[in-house]
Amino acid sequence: MKQIRKQLVIFLLIMSYQLMAVNLPENSDEKHMGVATCSSGVCHGQSVENTNENVMMNEYRVWLSEDDHSGAYKTLLKASSKKMAKKLGLASAHTAKICLDCHADNVPKEKRGKKFQISDGIGCEACHGGAENWLSDHKEDGATHEKNISLGLYPSEKPRDRANLCLSCHLGTKNKFATHRIMGAGHPRLSFELESFTQNQPAHYKVDADYEKRKGSIRSVNMWITGIIFKAKEQLRLLQSNQFKQHGLFPELSFYECHSCHRAMVPSRYPIEPLSNNIAPGSVRLDDAALVVLTSVLDSLAIAQSSDLKSEIKQLHIASTKDKNSVVETAKKIILILDSFSNDLIDKKYTVVQKKAFRKKLLLDASNGKFRDYSSAEQVFSAVETISIDLKDDGKHMKLLDKLYATLEYEDKYYPDQFKVVTKLLLNTL
Repeated sequence: MKQIRKQLVIFLLIMSYQLMAVNLPENSDEKHMGVATCSSGVCHGQSVENTNENVMMNEYRVWLSEDDHSGAYKTLLKASSKKMAKKLGLASAHTAKICLDCHADNVPKEKRGKKFQISDGIGCEACHGGAENWLSDHKEDGATHEKNISLGLYPSEKPRDRANLCLSCHLGTKNKFATHRIMGAGHPRLSFELESFTQNQPAHYKVDADYEKRKGSIRSVNMWITGIIFKAKEQLRLLQSNQFKQHGLFPELSFYECHSCHRAMVPSRYPIEPLSNNIAPGSVRLDDAALVVLTSVLDSLAIAQSSDLKSEIKQLHIASTKDKNSVVETAKKIILILDSFSNDLIDKKYTVVQKKAFRKKLLLDASNGKFRDYSSAEQVFSAVETISIDLKDDGKHMKLLDKLYATLEYEDKYYPDQFKVVTKLLLNTL
């Protein structure tokens, strides 16, 4: 009876989130009017920040001059992209849906306004939603953020919705995905951590008192945890999709840890992973970086589901040596475990003591060899740096943080033991 009640609670949690979930901008009903509708000098195209308004008013300038998203379409015109397109049998990268879906605001033609240009790349509405209904209203006296959202503005200030939005390109969805074939043609390996990418993004907004009044506060550590959970969930969902299931002799290799194959053939570069050491040496390992980092977070908070999660991660790796159906069934089980605690973790207000405990646990586990593969180590560095910045003691640890980053700067030169040594040095300073 208790088990039935537990499953019912989990089901209701899943359903409540699905009801609250907002359509991604690419799937919204509203027309996308184009960057030109936002870029005039009386709107968001002012040359410098306007301190008399509650927004910066120079957002377009920041996007155009500093934000890589504005050059996403232009990337498709480069010689390297033309070579990739040729290898993939495409007429051109800048006209192919498979490329435009992530390198531009590639909504259907019937959803494009008169000033819309696909060449604008990842423009305003690719992240903020089709502006057909809120474009004129959002600047009027009495306009509220809630009203704008009801008219189609995407709530990117909310951790869950931001995670869904960013991961839709930086990881992929069942409808758009950077496959191993695409990477084999020359596309870079995808890497993503929500809070680090947020902070490294050239900001076109300021989280001040007015912002918090309208949209609420954005807690750095919560954004980091949201990113880990949502990345793990989306990877598990994709394992259940045709992106993973519909292949021939080989599975879709982009779901696997790249460096289990792409590494120097020397013993010191071979990572032995605690949660996948029950598969044979030389096996291609599923990418479990977000899940493994999450187990350290759960251990730090003494959350009971940690042991269940670790057990199922091991089963996931075993399943990957059997057949695709076994992988799918294990992925479903892990999602249920994640759903049982994810809302609590995302919404929790963390104390300074807890944040320090997160960082210490990650470094302790890393110094004991838990995060030896490159993807996990990369996630750990981002987490440690994020927490240090949040705690405002990153300056104190800057030299060692830089040294830790240096072990990861070139993935083809990554040595797990070097990462392990530096994490121990950093741990000893806490």
